Amino acid sequence: MSGSDSYKRIWKQVALIPEGKVASYGQIVSLAGLPRRVARMVGRALAAAPSEMQLPWHRIVNVQGRIALPPDSNGFKRQVALLEEEGIVVRNGQLNMDEYGWDPSLDELVWGPGVLHDPAASSKTKVTAKSRDTQ
Repeated sequence: MSGSDSYKRIWKQVALIPEGKVASYGQIVSLAGLPRRVARMVGRALAAAPSEMQLPWHRIVNVQGRIALPPDSNGFKRQVALLEEEGIVVRNGQLNMDEYGWDPSLDELVWGPGVLHDPAASSKTKVTAKSRDTQ
């Protein structure tokens, strides 16, 4: 598999991470069907992504919930600010993976964030927090 094919698979998974959730580098390569040993490829793929894709790069952290960028870098500060805008609490470059970690359902992976597929229906149903609370 070429690097560009791998990058496209990574981009697809990163684009699925919903607001207010984060994923680890290893989780992304696993969901993309790539070996976990290539987790570092996620950073390279995100750096190579066309800017018009507007991928939520800030929602990727290491498996312990730590921001991987150097704490004194502008990228680190930008990532913290973007995560906090989404309601994620970041302390000393770390967040709680139990609280904010993304655990996608099969529907979410196949149909996209917040979408449930009803095989009996002819279309997909967009699920919002409000509609989910009333189900």
